[in-house]
Amino acid sequence: SALSFQVLLKSDAPTGDVLLDETLRHIKATESPETVQTWIELLTGETWNPFKLQYQLRNVRERIAKALVEKGILTTEKQNFLLFDMTTHPVSNATEKQRLVKKLQESMLERWVNDPHRMDRRTLALLVLAHSSDVLENVLASLADDKYDVAMNRTKDLLDMDPEVEAAKAKGTEMIWAVLAAFNK
Repeated sequence: SALSFQVLLKSDAPTGDVLLDETLRHIKATESPETVQTWIELLTGETWNPFKLQYQLRNVRERIAKALVEKGILTTEKQNFLLFDMTTHPVSNATEKQRLVKKLQESMLERWVNDPHRMDRRTLALLVLAHSSDVLENVLASLADDKYDVAMNRTKDLLDMDPEVEAAKAKGTEMIWAVLAAFNK
């Protein structure tokens, strides 16, 4: 099943991204391959397994936010919430955000291929992650009502597909379907 897919390292060539490279080192260091579900839990910090502490990424959200600040996508602000100050990371590059929103909207409308196996892999991955992060509805919210309905129906049809079946048919997108299966669990 897609949930039991084991992650095997094809290449440990550096990506240039600190978190991705650290993840590759962890995957390379495992003695026996772990499943997609296990890696999601370890890499997001959503599990605490004393036997696998060495494979967990530390402070993932903060490090992702810091990398996006360094790239000029986010900024850092202190917000006061009555009794305490909290660091927030609002979007500072609205152009980049709008580019991604437009890309996802167009993938569900003008560039709709009606077959996930013909869809651009990065776009399919972005759709799955946007859905799993509960932001996909916000991405489509700026559309006119008729286009919003079309896009939401297509999105629902796509995300309701059986990840097990699609992963079996997939050529190069098995991991994306396994991630969807893990988030749908």
